[in-house]
Amino acid sequence: MTRIGTESGAMSGSPLSVWLEKDGTVLRLRLSRPKANIVDAAMIAALRAALGEHLSSARLRGVLLDAEGPHFSFGASVEEHLPASCVQMLRNLHALVLQMLSSPVAILVAVRGQCLGGGLEVAAAGHLIFAAPGAMLGQPEMKLGVFAPAASCLLPERIGQSRAEDLLLSGRSIDAMEAHRIGLVNVVADDPAAAALSWYDEHLAQKSGSSLRFAVRAARAGFRERVAEKIARVERLYLEELMATRDAVEGLTAFIAKRPPDWEDR
Repeated sequence: MTRIGTESGAMSGSPLSVWLEKDGTVLRLRLSRPKANIVDAAMIAALRAALGEHLSSARLRGVLLDAEGPHFSFGASVEEHLPASCVQMLRNLHALVLQMLSSPVAILVAVRGQCLGGGLEVAAAGHLIFAAPGAMLGQPEMKLGVFAPAASCLLPERIGQSRAEDLLLSGRSIDAMEAHRIGLVNVVADDPAAAALSWYDEHLAQKSGSSLRFAVRAARAGFRERVAEKIARVERLYLEELMATRDAVEGLTAFIAKRPPDWEDR
């Protein structure tokens, strides 16, 4: 493995490790706050900065996003979903999702353990997902009395409307094999990061970096625009209507307090 530059991340206190390998053709991003790897404001900012710095490199042919520890991510910060901070949190997360959807190179995502909530939204904004057999993927937001805005836009595109509604309304998690059957996961492998790098070596490494960028743009033609338009509408629904309800705040507060929610259906 060839690394270019200095790996940054957990050693420097950053929530994200960032490095280049394969002679600068692969950008490695690793969520580095195990075991939860919460997608909070700091993690979102680090991901956006790393993508912003490296995606313009003409040598780059792919990105591999994975995570340190046994789990990819437990999801977004519940505390940041409360009314005092949810506006900025949601807008920053959605900006990251749209940045990933606009990536000129393929983003490969390697998932182990739990990949939930905002963690799955980030994974679903990538191009291909490689998952370990024991991985569990889901959008549990409804169990907290809220919904998953970005996933409400991404999942119907990736797995179809009815399958997306199953996950979004139930809040249930599915294992890697079911996720593979419905098309959410592309490859199930014991070592998903190694499988992603093997896929890169076989399918991308020897191709023209310039031509790959045109292929990525063509494959996602219309996809980003549809998601961006829907995210704008769903974000308003979340911030202006959902967060004005009593039960949404109750569900989040109950989760933080580690008690059952007391729903009043209002």
